[in-house]
Amino acid sequence: MASSLLTKQFLGAPFSSLGSGQQPSKLCSSNLRFPTHRSQPKRLEIQAAGNTFGNYFRVTTFGESHGGGVGCIIDGCPPRLPLSESDMQVELDRRRPGQSRITTPRKETDTCKISSGTADGLTTGSPIKVEVPNTDQRGNDYSEMSLAYRPSHADATYDFKYGVRSVQGGGRSSARETIGRVAAGAVAKKILKLYSGTEILAYVSQVHNVVLPEDLVDNQTVTLEQIESNIVRCPNPEYAEKMIAAIDYVRVRGDSVGGVVTCIVRNVPRGLGTPVFDKLEAELAKACMSLPATKGFEFGSGFAGTFMTGSEHNDEFFMDEHDQIRTKTNRSGGIQGGISNGEIINMRIAFKPTSTIARKQHTVSRDKHETELIARGRHDPCVVPRAVPMVEAMVALVLVDQLMTQYAQCMLFAVNPALQEPLQSSTTESAQVPL
Repeated sequence: MASSLLTKQFLGAPFSSLGSGQQPSKLCSSNLRFPTHRSQPKRLEIQAAGNTFGNYFRVTTFGESHGGGVGCIIDGCPPRLPLSESDMQVELDRRRPGQSRITTPRKETDTCKISSGTADGLTTGSPIKVEVPNTDQRGNDYSEMSLAYRPSHADATYDFKYGVRSVQGGGRSSARETIGRVAAGAVAKKILKLYSGTEILAYVSQVHNVVLPEDLVDNQTVTLEQIESNIVRCPNPEYAEKMIAAIDYVRVRGDSVGGVVTCIVRNVPRGLGTPVFDKLEAELAKACMSLPATKGFEFGSGFAGTFMTGSEHNDEFFMDEHDQIRTKTNRSGGIQGGISNGEIINMRIAFKPTSTIARKQHTVSRDKHETELIARGRHDPCVVPRAVPMVEAMVALVLVDQLMTQYAQCMLFAVNPALQEPLQSSTTESAQVPL
């Protein structure tokens, strides 16, 4: 385990282990006293981290799958933003379990409560705390998993690293942790909508071997109503039925499948992101890949672009009817050189099949004996329908953080922020809501 890393010779070394040219008597003051007995070797303790996301708009999530509840703390939200629990509840209802037969049957209302950071329906600028209780817990479903590791789950790696784990539901590795992300994402979406009319939409574009052709969805006009019109969240009714059938096929057999979520962002302000290490697409990739069960990220043309020549792939510029610089195509995915160009941002995130399945699998117990395991509990046969609002939330958190970062940098060069030209997308006028 990580807690047994070889640090003994450094942390517990006797004083005589100094280099051969150094004498203790020359290094020590007469006022210093050293213990004559040899100190005990110390263990390296691994510090848990990684629970906070963002720089100016910061979100910390808390809670475990089968603990008392989950939630988040949002720090950096500007004051005077209209915000109520219903704003978050809309998004949490899209994420919650038990929505249909193709999701986990766990029954949770996921009712949120804002316990700080608002007054009279407006944000105050102080940290916003959002809590959601766990009400449908079945810890006994995980008794076998306390002895053996679930294949491809986080059980083993958490144990390897920390020497302790939350057996019930996977603890922090459970997708239930994403409640805090979705709640915070609802706030981020609202800021983006008010500022520049930015709209973030995600939908399911693949389930197992059912792939939605790209030309069947117009990213300029696709709506939330089209996406939410069926239980799999695919905007094309014909392919939605095929995807549902694919999930049903494995669901009744105790198995699972993966898929792909496509996410688009319309009316993106130009100038978000920076070159080199903090490219906007790199920040989006990190955010989306931090979600549970993610295995791949594609941006713009993605891997398909490798089959093109430069003349085929390049996005040529032109002047539109509003005297704005635009691109005729969008294989760059709305970002060039790590900076948004105002075109639609598009990305695809791959999710693996759910790890916990109701079929016998070979595994190893904590005491290192090979064994077999049939997992119990309630799990999604395919995570992608419920992953849609999670992806939207993470993309929103990146963009609002980038927006605030941009304004913070601008303030370094102008005492009066009114002198700064507002960031604009290529398709809409900025609402110029102060941040």
